[in-house]
Amino acid sequence: MKILSFKSNGEVKFGPKVKKEEAVWDVLAIQKELKVLPSFPSEIINGIALGFDFVEQIRKLVEAAIKSDQVEQFKSSFTEIEWLSPIPRTPKNILCIGKNYDEHAKEMGSKAAPKDLLVFTKSPTSIAADEQVLPIHGNKTNSLDYEGELAVVIGKHGKDIPKNLAFDYVFGYTIANDITARDLQDRHKQYFLGKSLDGTCPLGPYIVTKDEIADPQKLTVVTKVNGEVRQNGSTKDMMFTVEELISILSQYVTLEPGDVILTGTPAGVGKGMTPPTFLKAGDEVKVSIEGIGTLSNRFE
Repeated sequence: MKILSFKSNGEVKFGPKVKKEEAVWDVLAIQKELKVLPSFPSEIINGIALGFDFVEQIRKLVEAAIKSDQVEQFKSSFTEIEWLSPIPRTPKNILCIGKNYDEHAKEMGSKAAPKDLLVFTKSPTSIAADEQVLPIHGNKTNSLDYEGELAVVIGKHGKDIPKNLAFDYVFGYTIANDITARDLQDRHKQYFLGKSLDGTCPLGPYIVTKDEIADPQKLTVVTKVNGEVRQNGSTKDMMFTVEELISILSQYVTLEPGDVILTGTPAGVGKGMTPPTFLKAGDEVKVSIEGIGTLSNRFE
């Protein structure tokens, strides 16, 4: 199931993509009108905490809408909504993995990828949406860069999670662009400020539930800037797999429903080009991951 968050008539809502249509089911409206379920979460973060019971609830609501005589009333065309990040706000900082692809580590000046996890965070205020126009932050940086990544959405509380149980804690997957102010990153000798400017963590367009991604280590990650392919990698080349990331992170940080883990970016970022080529006003960046879709943003 592909689930998105959106705003309609000033209200923040969520729902699944309508199959074979560029539209979304307004499940909150279905529940309010048809009263299908005894209760239903009003916010997506609370639904994610229910795990696959949440997915089954959504399916029941959609089935009821299809059987009703008001089916079109419960759909909203993509042209009629304002897209939001599928997770409009995480419970805490977004967990990010640096240099998780060997070739990217080398293009950033390392001889090889780190043997231990390189972990940093992005502020939840950096979250942005698919199709959102993002600030270039020209008064703060002159080296804004892109990093297309697979993002993991956690579905339940977990601490000291064994690797073989890691997928039990996954709700689904989405796409992230870990936008980075390289000069701030270098100047402050740590990642937080250079990674956390407003709008530097677009997510979307959907959360794809884990049942639709058979193996997260067999996905292509392609980033285009103004139509030019800059990154063309595969999650099979991660140094630490999704299972390992969840297991290792949970040894130190209690994972919670709605937590988002950015799994690292493949080679091809602007800083790694000769000469380094950073984003400028008017640029459009598209990150595509098979099975999920394309995350698109323009900068100004």
